[in-house]
Amino acid sequence: MLLFLLLIKIVALTFCVVLPLVPVSVYFERRFCAVIQDRVGPNRVGIPLTLFGFKKDCGILGIGGLIQPIADGIKLFLKEDFTPNHVRKAFYWLAPALTVAPALITACVIPFGTPITLFGHTEKLVIADLDIGPLFIFAIASITVYGITIAGWSSNSKFPFMGGVRSTAQMISYEIALGLSIIPVLLYFGDLNLSHIVQQQADHGWLLLPLWGHDASHPLTEKLLFWFPAAIAFLIFTVSIFAETNRMPFDFPECETELVGGYHTEYSSMKFAMFFMGEYAAMVIGSALVVTVFLGGWSLGFGTDSWISNLSLGGFGYGGLIHLAIFIAKVVAFILFFILVRWTIPRFRYDQLMKLGWVIFFEAALVNVFLAALIVAAPHLQGTIISLGALLLLIVTAAIIWVAQVSEAKPNNLRA
Repeated sequence: MLLFLLLIKIVALTFCVVLPLVPVSVYFERRFCAVIQDRVGPNRVGIPLTLFGFKKDCGILGIGGLIQPIADGIKLFLKEDFTPNHVRKAFYWLAPALTVAPALITACVIPFGTPITLFGHTEKLVIADLDIGPLFIFAIASITVYGITIAGWSSNSKFPFMGGVRSTAQMISYEIALGLSIIPVLLYFGDLNLSHIVQQQADHGWLLLPLWGHDASHPLTEKLLFWFPAAIAFLIFTVSIFAETNRMPFDFPECETELVGGYHTEYSSMKFAMFFMGEYAAMVIGSALVVTVFLGGWSLGFGTDSWISNLSLGGFGYGGLIHLAIFIAKVVAFILFFILVRWTIPRFRYDQLMKLGWVIFFEAALVNVFLAALIVAAPHLQGTIISLGALLLLIVTAAIIWVAQVSEAKPNNLRA
């Protein structure tokens, strides 16, 4: 019985919630970039009315281009699956799976909502309620770099190999900043279980919106004081997620202006589609993690969550489904932010990417851990902490600026 319920949750949450967000994200990307560029997005692909017995001149049922993702999937399924002779075939076939599978596996520790009750049985809306949620996500997500690197190496081609090497350096560099940036959050909540973290935010205010649930153990002054390291952690974490998912302005492993197509140049048909799907699935999971840790997860906030959780109709407690809808709405909003950044900010240079990760984010995340530890350990020293933190941030910022200027290569003056 437990195995049957687990299979239902895997199918329902992974293949009916997370996976459908991938084609939806592609559709949003096309429509959003069309709005930004002042042009018409996909609006013609639809269902031919001749399927329902109408005449040929009746046209199609366009539905605003919503059938476009289905058309893309059919096109990729029907394209010739071509494997070049010069590739290392075993690794060439393995790489796409190593790219898309980790993004879907990490979804198992994300809490999608409060438990639902049916016929007296209560079931959590999380596949695996682990006590090491963030560590599990970082461990599994780091496997993605192997898929991209193996894809570039197994292609036996210069430009894919360069894309794979770039991805290795980029993803390893920003994993350090990503891990350091979340330490203040874990210090504040004192827990590694994502379900418990979201529940604490529902009861005592979101990490970036601590406006309710004040009591002796969670005073407003401590919450507002911790908001500063939380905001710094949110900034570093979000930018690092962009780099980890190879999204603009950090899409160096596949930038077409330099590498033709990057690590997937030699791929076609569904193997290429798996790389494409892996990138968007990683974007969905990254958005879900940001929403879970910093923006309350499934929580609507302002003291309404306990009331929503207790909603029921007969023997069916459906409050968890409402929280699931709230969570999906937040994730979609953050996905739109991903898309907005891609179509408004130009790509960095590679040296700027490395400098941002190692010279700025690494040091800033370390200082932020120190500040968060001071606030959590000694909340009564508010004035001292603010003064010491401001001085430390000023010193570190000046040092980072100095290092960045010194390390900048001076241009050579060419004589005519």
